[in-house]
Amino acid sequence: MGMQIRDDRPMKALTGLSQAPCDPLLPVFNALSQAIQHKTYEEGVESGTRTRKPGGGAKGKLPTMAEKLLFVLYYDKTYPTFDALGTQFEMGRSKAHQHLHKLSPIFYDTLVH
Repeated sequence: MGMQIRDDRPMKALTGLSQAPCDPLLPVFNALSQAIQHKTYEEGVESGTRTRKPGGGAKGKLPTMAEKLLFVLYYDKTYPTFDALGTQFEMGRSKAHQHLHKLSPIFYDTLVH
């Protein structure tokens, strides 16, 4: 799926929102996600289970925060099956489930903020 959305028409089709209401969400979504990543990293260091630095390892199908936010917004608008969600974002259904399980709480906290 091409994640470079250049105007409001595809954004509205995918998420039900134009770009303007989404713009303020991204910095909050990013900050909350970074805080969770940092906490997870620190917990891994303390327990000795951390094997690499933050950002290490293979890059996923949703490499940017904008793509992660779009993923959650798309799901919340359409409620597809995980098979359909995975196909739309070029990943397996189990990976789509993992991403949604991880990103949804961050998105909901973003809306609260």
